[in-house]
Amino acid sequence: MPLLDHFHPPLHPTHRWESFHARWAVAIADALNDTLPARFFAETQVHLGARVEADVVEFEQHTGIGNDLANGSPGGLATATYAPPQPLLTFSGPTEDDVTVEVRDRDRDSRVAAIVELLSPRNKDRDDARRGFAAKAAAYLRLGAGLLVLDVITNRSGNAHNDLMAVLNLPDEFLLLNTTGLAATAYRPVTDASSRTVDVWFESLAVGRQLPVMPLAVRGFGFVPVELETTYTEACHRSRLT
Repeated sequence: MPLLDHFHPPLHPTHRWESFHARWAVAIADALNDTLPARFFAETQVHLGARVEADVVEFEQHTGIGNDLANGSPGGLATATYAPPQPLLTFSGPTEDDVTVEVRDRDRDSRVAAIVELLSPRNKDRDDARRGFAAKAAAYLRLGAGLLVLDVITNRSGNAHNDLMAVLNLPDEFLLLNTTGLAATAYRPVTDASSRTVDVWFESLAVGRQLPVMPLAVRGFGFVPVELETTYTEACHRSRLT
C-alpha cells in the first residue's frame, strides 16, 4: 500500500496520527517477534508528553533505590524533614512524543538490543526538539543498539540524520540530502579492537510511494528485515484506512 499523508486532509484530523503510529508500531513489533530468535522480544513503548514516570520505573528496576526509599531509609541520618528554600526559577520541562519499538535480549538482562523510532511532529517542530531527538539517537548508538528511524511527518520540515550528525560534530561529508523530507534511516554501531564506527542505510520516502524493507541491526545477533510495506498495510487495514 502506498504511503498516505496522515497529517493533512482528507485523513487529518478525522484519523489521529497518534493512533495510527501506535498501531503501526504494534504491527512492526508483531512482525519482529515472528522473525527474531526466541532469545529476543520486541515490544512497543508509547509516551506522549513528559516521561518522568517511565524514567523513574527504569531507575528503580536497575538500582533498587526507588523501592528502598518507598519503604523508608534503612539507616543513617534522617533527612525527610529538610525543606529547601524557594526555588529561584520554575520553567516548563522538556516533553517529547515517543512511539518506539524496542527489541530486548532475554539472555542479557533484557537489555535493549535494537530500536525502531517513529518520529512525531513534536520531534521536528523546533530546533531544541530536533536536537533532543538527535541526542537520544546518539545515546542509543553509544549503547551499541541498532537503530531505525522512520520519518513520515509531512507537516514539519527537518532532516533527522543531519541533526544527528550535528550532535556528533561530524563534518558535512556525512550529511544526506533528502528531497522529499521523509525518510527511513537505519544505523548499525560496529566496535572492534581499534575503532568504533556506525554503518548507515538510507531510503527517501514519499507520499504515494511503496515503502521499502529496512535492515535492523540487533546487538548480539545480526540483522532482521523490517517489512515497512507489510506492516504499514496491516496498520492501515486495522485502522480502516483501506
